Amino acid sequence: MFDKLLIANRGEIAVRIIKTCRRLGIATVVVYSEADADSMAVEMADETVFIGPAPASESYLIADKIVDACRQTGATAVHPGFGFLSENAGFARRLADEGLVFVGPNAVAIEAMGDKIESKKFAAKAGVSTVPGHVGEIGDTAEAVKVAEAVGYPVMIKASAGGGGKGIRVAWNRRDVEEGFPAVRAEAKASFGDDRIFIEKFIESPRHIEIQVLGDKHGNVVHLFERECSIQRRNQKVIEEAPSPLLDAATRKAMGDQAVALAKAVGYDSAGTVEFVAGQDKSFFFLEMNTRLQVEHPVTELITGIDLVEQMIRSAAGLPLEFSQDDLKIDGWAMESRIYAEDPYRGFLPSIGRLVRYSPPPEGDDGLGAVVRNDAGVREGDEISMFYDPMISKLSTWGRSRAEAVQAMGRALEEFHIEGLGQNIPFLAAVMDQPRFQSGKLSTNYIKDEFPEGFHGLPPSDAQRDLFAATACAMHRIQTERACPEQVRDEWTVILGQEHRHVRLSNGGDAFQVTMVEEGRACVLTDIVWRPGLPTFSAKLDGAAFTCQVRPAAEGFTIRHRAATLKVLVLSARSAELHAKLPPKTAGASAKLVLSPMPGLVVSLDAAPGQEVKAGEPVAVIEAMKMQNIIRAERDGVIKSVGPKPGDSVAADDVLMEFV
Repeated sequence: MFDKLLIANRGEIAVRIIKTCRRLGIATVVVYSEADADSMAVEMADETVFIGPAPASESYLIADKIVDACRQTGATAVHPGFGFLSENAGFARRLADEGLVFVGPNAVAIEAMGDKIESKKFAAKAGVSTVPGHVGEIGDTAEAVKVAEAVGYPVMIKASAGGGGKGIRVAWNRRDVEEGFPAVRAEAKASFGDDRIFIEKFIESPRHIEIQVLGDKHGNVVHLFERECSIQRRNQKVIEEAPSPLLDAATRKAMGDQAVALAKAVGYDSAGTVEFVAGQDKSFFFLEMNTRLQVEHPVTELITGIDLVEQMIRSAAGLPLEFSQDDLKIDGWAMESRIYAEDPYRGFLPSIGRLVRYSPPPEGDDGLGAVVRNDAGVREGDEISMFYDPMISKLSTWGRSRAEAVQAMGRALEEFHIEGLGQNIPFLAAVMDQPRFQSGKLSTNYIKDEFPEGFHGLPPSDAQRDLFAATACAMHRIQTERACPEQVRDEWTVILGQEHRHVRLSNGGDAFQVTMVEEGRACVLTDIVWRPGLPTFSAKLDGAAFTCQVRPAAEGFTIRHRAATLKVLVLSARSAELHAKLPPKTAGASAKLVLSPMPGLVVSLDAAPGQEVKAGEPVAVIEAMKMQNIIRAERDGVIKSVGPKPGDSVAADDVLMEFV
């Protein structure tokens, strides 16, 4: 076993590897860039080595700097995590040449599986089901059309070296191929330096199911069952679970056997993932193999009890697997939600900035028979940088059944509080609460199908409206008792959006009986955890525990519970009368402004003073987290003035342009 291991990565995966190394008694070295100098991983590591500027191309992707860091510290093994150099066969060979151990598969396996065209040839030889298509390089658009029509529409045009949702497009007809083929080739060249393209049949309403495999250097390979990763946005995973609600025992065995056969065919000797696209009829076809640890590995660990990072280290050290396929069993169900720094209410645009508040739910047993796990590399006060992936953390839950795991995830998301930047927790909560998701009827089109107009929150249910009314009245009562006890009242008019309620509070202290007078309905609020200034309100409503995100608003509070948000006013009868007489709000001066929806860099400004633009026309391009985002005019009009210049940095809600 190694005495000292270097982690050639950052963020939550670096922290994750450190935790396993500590348990195994292995000293750790973390390399870091300028952007990560104060990171959690740097704080936790036994030793650290600075490797350069923030851009990965000048730090984490430079093999020479990783090797030099090993020499400086005496580390004899390198764990690459995921991303960066994790699937780079040249890097694995370089380490071997330097007498260092790569904690991952051998370079031959990486090379064979890293090329999507070659991997499909390997899979076919190993007897693995492959998607019908043209397995081979396509020369030009004319050949692409010929191949697509032979395969049959719809087809997927894919870059051989693609990944992360780049270099991929669906074509439904000849015109789509003629437009899409050159576009995918250009994107592949720009992103990966490799413009080889192949075409395969596109499976409609597909599911993304992957098999976790594990091998050693003695020829032993097992699979650790499947993960379902069908909840995706722009080909990037958002929610994963294990096992899959689609598979039965026979299909699971068939997929597992094929994944093991492929791994053995390429001499695989570490943790890896064989990805399949599956039809709703349980048909399945090989997609690709990822020759590294996957982001979503925690759900597999939760249902098997196997530490995959430990197994990778053991395999790299030459130790045989301690278990056979027959020793492995599925225990319960696990769910993972990726908490991203993005604004779901603004088309999921990146939202970089500082974690002013970061309060995840407690890890471990949640007191209701489920388990909560949060893999993170950040703390309160840390900054989510524009240079790297926008993931804040990975929240996982385990339950005895899928329903229990989903319920536990909903509760955990309620308790997760973040301030300072946009984050997708309300969206994740909305998915957990949807009947279709709860039924397990998933596909990779799920988000597009269920949120065709984007995400704008969900309207509160009747139960949530009761919860909002009770919460607002309780907070108002607690606040008044502290500040002006002589003004404490028992009856209020509560305004929930357009709805007015007459609410009566009785008792007090830590428990209230809340009566909805007109409805003749009462509920009991107990176990209240809140004081003025706290951003969350926790309690039990008729015995059911809940947590809301709360903040003061004029004459009341803005309250969010899961995906529903309301401004709730708590008024005296007289104040309610006066409110009814207020004129409706009209669009203010901000209606004439084009605002930046995110912090970033101005790439271009496509409208000038005096220019007439139509609603929907592009007026600017803002770059954030390596993504270029097109800003469009929301109404017709003439541009009066333009604020920043190309190359300027802007913050969220900075004015880009003003209409006349």
